[in-house]
Amino acid sequence: MKDNSGNDVAPRNPQIAAQEAMRPKLPTRFYKEVSVSEHKDGKFAIHLDGKQVKTPARNILILPARNTAQIVADEWNAQKDRIDPAKMPATRLVNTACDAIAHEPQPVIEDMLKFASSDLLCYRAFEPDGLVELQTRYWDPVLDWAAEELAAHFETTQGLVQIVQPKAAVAALSQTVRQWPDPIQIAALHTFTNLTGSLILALAIASKHLDAAQAWKIAHVDEDWNTERWGEDYEAKKRLESRWVEFQAAHRLFISLT
Repeated sequence: MKDNSGNDVAPRNPQIAAQEAMRPKLPTRFYKEVSVSEHKDGKFAIHLDGKQVKTPARNILILPARNTAQIVADEWNAQKDRIDPAKMPATRLVNTACDAIAHEPQPVIEDMLKFASSDLLCYRAFEPDGLVELQTRYWDPVLDWAAEELAAHFETTQGLVQIVQPKAAVAALSQTVRQWPDPIQIAALHTFTNLTGSLILALAIASKHLDAAQAWKIAHVDEDWNTERWGEDYEAKKRLESRWVEFQAAHRLFISLT
């Protein structure tokens, strides 16, 4: 196989070529300066060369605090020659909050509350003993906190057979999650819940009982145990790293509003 100059070149792997062809074309960075300015009513807008950033629904992106706006502005400023939405988790989250959750928060809250009946912390392993001990060490204190601080007393079980949690415990979580009504905070709580599999952990973060790193470690006891026993899986590691970046972005946004 020869190139346009007549030189011999190795044939391309057709699978790699197909993957490259399927990748979306990222837009070129079209702006030089990113800034944050006060909009009105004490809220803030982000500007690219003086033009206000808009959401995918074409709404002007207006954020409730300067720190929150600066987090998003920093993502825009960090883009190089191309704008890569995959590297802008805070921007994606606030877009979702402004375009969807702000108008209809209840479906998102209800989606989080579904985890009350299948919360990660309530489903324990039978064996091996080492994993059982780790789950007990890391998960029981969080359940104790929920019982003492939220009046949410949850049952635990071994295995995957679903248990019915006390109605009072579920109601307590429902009442607690509504303490953070801002759409961005709701979106962040939803991210915490989805990425950990635990609404209880999400509320522990929101209540500042746990920081992001502590909650992440607690949520990944099983994965860390498997890694120690069987070694690291490259693809699993990359997925976790990507999810951790998203988790951290949600946490920064959440605390910027507290």
